[in-house]
Amino acid sequence: MPSWNIHTAHVEHMLSEHRAEGLGIADANAFLFGNYVPDVYVGFMVHDATFRIDYCITHVAEPNIIPVPDADWFWDRYVARRTPKEAANLSLVLGSWAHLVADRFYNGYFRTFCSENEVPEGEELRIAKQSDFDLFGRSLSVTNHVQATPELLEAARTFRPYSILADDVARSIETASAIVDNGGLMALDCTSYRLLDEQWMWDVFHACAERLVAWLHAWQRLMSREHSYTSTDIRQEAGLPLAGGSL
Repeated sequence: MPSWNIHTAHVEHMLSEHRAEGLGIADANAFLFGNYVPDVYVGFMVHDATFRIDYCITHVAEPNIIPVPDADWFWDRYVARRTPKEAANLSLVLGSWAHLVADRFYNGYFRTFCSENEVPEGEELRIAKQSDFDLFGRSLSVTNHVQATPELLEAARTFRPYSILADDVARSIETASAIVDNGGLMALDCTSYRLLDEQWMWDVFHACAERLVAWLHAWQRLMSREHSYTSTDIRQEAGLPLAGGSL
């Protein structure tokens, strides 16, 4: 999975190029935290969280050595059918969806890479992939910190499908802040990549960034016409391939 450096960089890139309001993001702070939410209880990032939830559950993914989240299912279940009315709540849900899209792109592109290069599956492959993702993440300079506002804490408490406890919000913010403070400190040495390279990483970054913006803009256009906005509606509005095996 992409590191929190990468998820943070996607948020910063998106909001530096586009107005948050034009993307349907009313609370940028909650949106940023939402980009961490699917990992909070997995155990990889926040080691002292109150409890654990399996990655495939929080990411809506089938068990696999390289799992690919079903971001469309999440959208239909938690945005299209149960849109939160409060700004922070909706922004946190949108951030969580954006996290799933990013994981889907990075892991999906990596699956394609392995298939095209006949790379054998196994635990060694997963470790090598994660090492390359971490290397890219640590090369990025990110600056945004989440603030534990009352609105964020309430949005986290009422997040579905599971509530995020206030103590775990604090732990997550502490973890994310440490990552931000250390971001961009390591010079990128392409020879350190085990399977991929810098160009591959940036190609995926920009493909994912383009999808996030295209999707949210299409969603806002549909909303302005008081149209339905399931994932299928949005894919059609944005001219994207229908869901299934495609990204």
